[in-house]
Amino acid sequence: MDVMEFRDYCLSLPFTDESTPFDQTTLVYKVGGRMFAYAGMDDFRRICVKCDPEEAEQLRETYPEITPAHHSSKRHWNDIAVAGDLPDALIREQIRNSYIAVLRSNVTPRQLRDKIVAAARSAGIIV
Repeated sequence: MDVMEFRDYCLSLPFTDESTPFDQTTLVYKVGGRMFAYAGMDDFRRICVKCDPEEAEQLRETYPEITPAHHSSKRHWNDIAVAGDLPDALIREQIRNSYIAVLRSNVTPRQLRDKIVAAARSAGIIV
């Protein structure tokens, strides 16, 4: 996966916003104003996604390319090496899971969350 594929996939998720709030080289993706993924544009070797803490540990034990996030809560965020041996489908799945986790637990008010969930369901992102 390259930076454009990462960007295109993130932006394909309903109601996703792209910004560079930290600096001009870090892409940040948010749903409902809440961050679900980020990565460096200039040095695109890793992406960072939010994850359920138990699943995060399991993924780290299973895949050497997945480690605790360097610049976020290590309990809730994983770094994923995109230049390693992980299939792009697994990387996309982790981005999607992060999007859904943030949407379900962090997006408020409820009316906004319900609107985004409905759009994600109609797009086939949430079953």
